[in-house]
Order: sequence, then structure tokens, then C-alpha cells
Amino acid sequence: MCLFEIAVFEEDALRHLHSKKEKTVKATSRLLVNYPEPYRSQILDYLFKPNFGASLHILKVEIGGDGQTTDGTEPSHMHYALDENYFRGYEWWLMKEAKKRNPNIILMGLPWSFPGWLGKGFNWPYVNLQLTAYYVMTWIVGAKHYHDLDIDYIGIWNERSFDINYIKVLRRMLNYQGLHRVKIIASDNLWEPISASMLLDTELLNVIDVIGAHYPGTRTVRDARLTKKKLWSSEDFSTLNNDVGAGCLGRILNQNYINGYMTATIAWNLVASYYEQLPYGRCGLMTAQEPWSGHYAVEPPIWVTAHTTQFTQPGWYYLKTVGHLEKGGSYVALTDGLGNLTIIVETMSHKHSRCIRPFLPYFNVSHQFATFLLKGSFSEIPELQVWYTRLGKPSKRFLFKQLDSLWLLDSGGAFTLELQEDELFTLTTLTTGGKGSCPPPPESQPFPQVYDDDFDVDYPFFSEAPNFADQTGVFEYFTNIEDPGEHRFTLRQVLNQRPITWAADAYNTISVIGDYKWSNLTVRCDVYIETPEKGGVFIAGRVNKGGILIRSARGVFFWIFANGTYKVTGDLAGWITYALGHVDVTAKRWYTLTLIIKGRFSSGTLNGKSVWKNIPVSFPKNGWAAIGTHSFEFAQFDNFHVEATS
Repeated sequence: MCLFEIAVFEEDALRHLHSKKEKTVKATSRLLVNYPEPYRSQILDYLFKPNFGASLHILKVEIGGDGQTTDGTEPSHMHYALDENYFRGYEWWLMKEAKKRNPNIILMGLPWSFPGWLGKGFNWPYVNLQLTAYYVMTWIVGAKHYHDLDIDYIGIWNERSFDINYIKVLRRMLNYQGLHRVKIIASDNLWEPISASMLLDTELLNVIDVIGAHYPGTRTVRDARLTKKKLWSSEDFSTLNNDVGAGCLGRILNQNYINGYMTATIAWNLVASYYEQLPYGRCGLMTAQEPWSGHYAVEPPIWVTAHTTQFTQPGWYYLKTVGHLEKGGSYVALTDGLGNLTIIVETMSHKHSRCIRPFLPYFNVSHQFATFLLKGSFSEIPELQVWYTRLGKPSKRFLFKQLDSLWLLDSGGAFTLELQEDELFTLTTLTTGGKGSCPPPPESQPFPQVYDDDFDVDYPFFSEAPNFADQTGVFEYFTNIEDPGEHRFTLRQVLNQRPITWAADAYNTISVIGDYKWSNLTVRCDVYIETPEKGGVFIAGRVNKGGILIRSARGVFFWIFANGTYKVTGDLAGWITYALGHVDVTAKRWYTLTLIIKGRFSSGTLNGKSVWKNIPVSFPKNGWAAIGTHSFEFAQFDNFHVEATS
């Protein structure tokens, strides 16, 4: 056993005058908005309510750009050059819900994709720097004007190239609009070449407030430190939210500062609220992927996060004495400068703290004793509250448990902790910590086997229909002013141009829905092609891929085209043709398509009449239902119905 005197915590020994912020990014909350109350509010409380759960300090949201950004597309506030709408998507709602619970939460915005019109024919957002800066500025202004949301930080282009002149133009544009308080973070990629570029360009150095790097592995680089700017891990974690994911988060929350001087760690993603078979399933702080049942799970990363967020705030300072423990693990100490002190100790083992990326070199953690000695004004602290987590075997597992407080009056400011593997301790003067709880949510249930949506919503609260997850293109509620009849309210694919993509978006638009395990099913939908001659639409079943893999999706796809033809394919791209022929179809008319898949065979009808039957389909065995269009074109869908028997 080793007695190891670790540190002297002195109030005047501040290492970095940086605020400590633990926080989180959204990007994947598509299904969350559909949750019934009270479960939706409970989930939001676990994420944002102070001293209840994760108590997040930062919410970073995607500025929707109409393109695929890992697990789906998010709509832009400007689909077209003369179009502005600040009520699309769910990000505005999410930011308001976060602010409702924590008025001090910091808001960040970052584009992944951009609407196609900004590129003027090129897949590039820097064709017209003024135009792109204007587009981003309008999002910030719209957030304030329509939702009373103050955006604090704005990014450049997620994990893609930055343009030095664009960053300068953006700063000037923001200043011209009176948005001096909005800070710029760059470049949401690697530490280089942004850091070196800043050292070589004084104007660039002056307009960037924070250098943000993704998945830095707790390390930074010399150039980044030389800029003297705040350094943030502006995207991290993205690991399955089991105990290993929690261990990953516990380790990097401490060591991103100890090893890399990073004063914020932003976890992707906020809540796993998307179909689990999409990329990075369950890689959120908690899981909420069943709005139809109301079931959700408060996962261990919520409570690991709470060890930091509930006992620090933006504006707190790290003390000089932070570091690694002799037998593995680490410790940090922070103060508000007003006498409060928080110490966070973690002993996450290599096996139980590997993040999804980057590679983690082996290290060893073993049983040890660690002695802390408080000096200076901290030596007068009479008592420290103690919160404890132990990850691992369920029988020995504790999540964010309050232990007896430590009395220090007779100890001269010294105390000793016995530390095992995979533990977290928070010792703090703050008495406000709390482990929130709600009544258990409903039991998990699969997606309903029979599902209907007629899209008859006069004033929709959200622009998107429940449970549809757009994978390329954007599908929105639409009102046909000219159609007083059955198809007055529909779902419409609204993009007529390919966006400036971040991922490998498909060349067709597609929105998936349902249970990935579905094998035998009937899909029926009314469809309306708007583009004469070249237009086309489809319904599909057994769609086996989505997210960044959508372009290679397989399934059974039943297409009709405005030129009077139909096609049945085994893939979204249309390379695998099962059948084709002529049908009585034209644009600007409603048709009812039905797709029946049973075992190894499929059939299709048009307006109730058989078009093709008993076509063999051996692969895939299961997948989602879907609707979509042949290209980026306007088209409408109504009276969607799916019935699955297995």
C-alpha cells in the first residue's frame, strides 16, 4: 500500500484563468420531441436541470443545413435564397427547453452542411464569403428575434476546411450587426493548421476566441498553447453509454485539462434519441429512443457528468495543483475565487475507459491511498461533501452516491482517500448537489406493428412528422391551399437542390420510419409527383442502412415516375433492378402505392391494381419502412400506412 501526498491546493495558485465547463452537444434528438409528457420533461430535467442530473453548462447545436450529418438531416432556416423560416426542426425548441431549466446555459451553433444555393453549383460553402457569413448571421439574429435565445459561440464548418478570410468576414458581419458578444470558435477539427495559422496572422488571432479540437485524446499541441486562447475539446466521447462509455467520459473530463489544458469538454451526443441501428447507436449521455412507449434510460454517463457539472460553473478556475495519481488515475481542483473548492478524483482503468477514438495507450491503475493537504485559506474549510461513483459489476456498482461528509477541523486540512479501480470522487464545499429521480418510465416496447399518419395537422408544433427520420432531403408538413379535399394537409419533400454536403448524402431523398427488425410488412402511401417527365417517388421496406451509410442502403424499393414507368429495385441507388415496366402515371396527380413483402417474395399495387407480384427478394431480411423521391425534387406524401406481421 502506498501513501501518496498529492497536492497543496492554494486559493492564490491559479493555473489558468479559464472557466471550467463540462457540457454537451446535441445532434441526434430527432425522436425526443415526439415523447409524451411527463416523460419528455423528465428527460430534459436529467440533462439540463441544475443539481438534478447532468446539469449541463453548454448546449452545442447543429445549424441545420439540409444535409446528412451522421444520423439524419436537419432542416435549414433558409432552404432557398429568399426563404427564411425560424421554426423548422427541433433545435430552437431544444435550446429553449435548456434555457428554461438553466438560464445560464451557454449556447453554441455550428454548421455541418449548408443549403445548396450558397455553393452556386459547387459543393463548397466559401464560394461567396459574404453570403455564407450572412446566412450564419441570420440564424443568430433569428434565434434572438423569434425565440429570445442569445447565441454565445459560433463555429465555422464541422470537421472540414476553414477559410481564413471567411472567419474574418464572419467577425466583421457579426460586429456590423451589433453581435460583438458572439464569440468565434475554430476550427472544430484538429489543432492544426488553425493554431499555426493564428500565430502567423494577427488579425485571425484576434477574431478567434476559442480553439476547438475534436477527439484530442486529452492532448494538445504547442502552437495551440502559444496562442494563449481558450482550448476546448469541442467534440468528444461518442462512445456507447454503458459503464465503459461512462469511464471514458470520467477520464477525459479530468485529463483533457491535466494533459491538454482544455477547459471545456463537449460530448457528442446529448441524448441517444434516434433509431438505434443508425450509426453510433446509444452514444448519448442517456437513451430516449422510444417515443411510442415513453420508455427511456438514465445511463451512467449522466452521473459521471454530474460529478463535475453539479459542483463547478463556467467562470470557476482550475488550481495549479492538478495531476496524475501515483498508481493511476487523476485529480483536478477548482475554485470560484470566493472560497468554494471542488476536487474531482478519478481512477478509471484502461479496460473500462476506452473511448471510441482515438487509440488509448495502455496504462495501469491499482489500489492506492492518496492524501490531500489543503493550505492557504482552504485550510480553514471545516467540511467537504463527498459524492461517489463506482463503475463495473452491478453488485459493486454505485452511481453518484452521497457519502458521509469529511470533517477537517481537527485534521489540519489533511484527509486520505482509499482508491480502487474505476471510481470517481467529488469532494466539495458546495451543499447543493442532488441526485434527481422520477417515477420509473413505462416499459420498453417495439414500434407499433400498425402505424398510420394522415399528416392532417393544421398548425404543427414541429415542421417534421413524428417518427420519420430524414436521411437525405427534408420532409415537412405542407398545406395545399388549392386542394380543399382529402389532400389539403400532406408531407412534402422540400429540397429542389442538393445541399453542400458534409457526408455522403444519397442522390435520392429518403425518410425512414419504424422497427428495424420488421421483415414481413405492407407499406401503403398516397404519392404526388410535382416534377413533369423527370420526377419520381418511391415507397420501401426492409431498408437496412441510414445515416452516413444511406447511399448504400439496400431494401425493396417500389418506384413510379412521371414519364409513365415503374421500377422495383433492391437498393436506393437503383443499381439492382428486380422489375420495370409501364404504368398509367403522370405528374400532378395522386396515386396510391402499396408494397407487400412476405418471406422471400414481394408484390406491388398501384391504386389497388397489381403491377408486379411474387418477385424474389432474398436480401436484406429486415429493415425500416421508407418514403422518398428520385432526385432533389418537390413531391408529396399522404395517408401513410404500415402494417408489420413480424
